[in-house]
Amino acid sequence: MNYWLVGATWGGSEDVLEVFLKRGYWYCWDLDKEDINPDEFKGGNSISRQLSSFSCIKVDDRIAVKRLCGKGAKDMRILALGIVKDTCHKEHRIYVDWIAVTDSIDANLPKFKEKKVDLGGCISSIHGPYSLESENDKIWLQQIFCI
Repeated sequence: MNYWLVGATWGGSEDVLEVFLKRGYWYCWDLDKEDINPDEFKGGNSISRQLSSFSCIKVDDRIAVKRLCGKGAKDMRILALGIVKDTCHKEHRIYVDWIAVTDSIDANLPKFKEKKVDLGGCISSIHGPYSLESENDKIWLQQIFCI
């Protein structure tokens, strides 16, 4: 089992978390966009890199939705936690059993107190895989995923 951190804000301003929670999935770009260029976004957020990461996500992996605490911040907020129940490579969509959300989100799910954790370099749409077997990641992952 691996752990993943993902975003739910498109273009830095369009919050799509509510839709993801309601529909039980996550994906990192608008699939209806016909003119997707895999190299349109540079660096860690390139669609090519996201596709590569996406292909590694497996059923039963854990997923956390994160949001940066502001431009230049060293922390991120954890907004939702879930378990991957299916992946669709054709749609580039991950189906998620959302198990809990921060108490600031209006969803019919169990709540947890908002968490702020070290950013750990997670400034792009998808980060991972992380493992509890890595001593470097273990404490950080526990801060994120333990309710």
